[in-house]
Amino acid sequence: MKMKLIETKLTGCYIIQPRVFQDERGSFVKTFHQETFEKYKLETKYVEEVYSISHQNVLRGLHFQIPPHDHTKLVYCLFGRVIDAVVDLRVGSPTYGQYETFELSQENAHILYIPTGFAHGFYTTSEKAILVYNLTSVYAPNHDRGVRWDSVGISWPLGETNPIISERDRAFLPFSEFESPFVYE
Repeated sequence: MKMKLIETKLTGCYIIQPRVFQDERGSFVKTFHQETFEKYKLETKYVEEVYSISHQNVLRGLHFQIPPHDHTKLVYCLFGRVIDAVVDLRVGSPTYGQYETFELSQENAHILYIPTGFAHGFYTTSEKAILVYNLTSVYAPNHDRGVRWDSVGISWPLGETNPIISERDRAFLPFSEFESPFVYE
């Protein structure tokens, strides 16, 4: 069995279910295979890889980079568990302004393929989580943007807790005031 690609309700965004090999030693997971990505017409040139370590109740997002430094992201949870969210920012898209959430965890090994023109964020539900990001462009601080995490109707699993959010993320404009540079093609 090879990687399985699952379409989400957001055009161009996919969940990838890799094959997980497990035995008494632990597990082994292939997170990228160029031939498979090419077969499905997904981006294959990633120029930067980063990871974040987040504590429980941390909410990061909703982040993206604007053109000409926009990028496709390949995201997976190496340790722990998060609720990941993506929002379609592409003007003219049939799913413009819509979002979808996914559980990413070390147990399910799911990989989220997020094309350019989407905002991305996540909420950590485990005690700690490590999220890995592969990016098709390098970080460009002058092109780094976001929309407020609470402005598109995402049902974050906050319960009785107050999420831990950076001042930067709290200061983003709400989605209703955001003028998107992304156009659906």
